[in-house]
Amino acid sequence: MSREIVAVDIGGTNARFCRARIEAGSPPELGAIRKYKVADYPGLAEAWQHFLRDDGGEAPSAAIAALAGPIDRTPIKMTNSHWVVDPVALKAQMGLANLALVNDFEAIAYGVAALPHAELFSLFGPDNGLPEKGAISVIGPGTGLGVAIISMHPVGVRVLATEGGHVEFAPVDEYEDALLAQLRVRFGRVSTERVVSGPGLNALYQALGALAGGDAPEHSDAELWQQALGSDSGLARRALDQLCRSYGSVAGDLALAHGSKAVVLAGGLTGRMKDHPAFALFAERFAAKGRYRDLMMKMPIYYADHPEMGLFGAAAAAQVLVSD
Repeated sequence: MSREIVAVDIGGTNARFCRARIEAGSPPELGAIRKYKVADYPGLAEAWQHFLRDDGGEAPSAAIAALAGPIDRTPIKMTNSHWVVDPVALKAQMGLANLALVNDFEAIAYGVAALPHAELFSLFGPDNGLPEKGAISVIGPGTGLGVAIISMHPVGVRVLATEGGHVEFAPVDEYEDALLAQLRVRFGRVSTERVVSGPGLNALYQALGALAGGDAPEHSDAELWQQALGSDSGLARRALDQLCRSYGSVAGDLALAHGSKAVVLAGGLTGRMKDHPAFALFAERFAAKGRYRDLMMKMPIYYADHPEMGLFGAAAAAQVLVSD
């Protein structure tokens, strides 16, 4: 029997809302999607009220919100925005009988498990589909770097949220040692998401400029991504090349640490990069794991090819986490 909930996907930049119809054993069906800038609202409750006014439908009784940050402590502080969420107060503020909160990449992992195979775009390695048993790493750069694990079992699916984007960035050669030294001047401790993320392109661009002996011209993140993806040379393209290398290194390290049988990449940035010539550098670095090279070459790597993976994932998580 199907039921309707509201799915919410809260990132560091945007908050997305939609009504979704969910039914056990079937992929969620998403309704009209409304998007709001996180910076325009004091918190989730205010953005929720705006959604209800815009939506104009009957007030929902149940919702699930995927949040970009750890949700196992209260209050929940968003990693890349000013929002702070108190789960108990929020349920009352939103006027809901049932409210579930889930880590954003935990939700995306639920969505990956629910995706039809036709919406898994094969990037590298054999196109064998997702394993019926074992671990799958789900990874994606956005405002930060999201990481989750799917544990596939014959009797069902379990999802583990992680903060894998905050492990140390690990250089692999002397050039990256020098690059890391430049990044430390700016950040102190350098996590993987300082490099493998939307803002990471600008961080790499500035660091590469410093290594070349001069200051790089200032660009917004959006301007720099457009320049990097549209050029064949120059500092912006070199930064993109390095980001793709580092993305592959990080994904390979995580796959080894998770004992994964497959990797699924997600998010809009990967969607923009995956067809660019620079993305071949991802595959080179992913496989460059010494004695484990042959294992890495045989690991399927997919892209979760859904236009609203965050909302789809939140709705898929609701099938497990939101009661009737």
